Amino acid sequence: MIVMKKSQVFTVMLLMVMVQSGLVRETLGHPCGRTFLSALIQLVPCRPSVAPFSTLPPNGLCCAAIKTLGQPCLCVLAKGPPIVGVDRTLALHLPGKCSANFLPCN
Repeated sequence: MIVMKKSQVFTVMLLMVMVQSGLVRETLGHPCGRTFLSALIQLVPCRPSVAPFSTLPPNGLCCAAIKTLGQPCLCVLAKGPPIVGVDRTLALHLPGKCSANFLPCN
């Protein structure tokens, strides 16, 4: 029997949804290009802060990921297809909570 942590299960489920929906192929023309999937995976530390109805602030790993990815990739992720278990409003507030000072997504 394989034992996985909740974050690992979330990541696997997210990857399966993206591959099945064809999202990986559709993002090749975006500024994030082929890194869309890896960008999404890098944001796994932010999951507790963007879960629906969450009041948890982003942790250090989440803020580091936000700052590393930058505004263009975050906007692609935030405005893309729905991501199960992610509240988009909370996700769009992460840069401000992490003092990233990004321009708002249009």
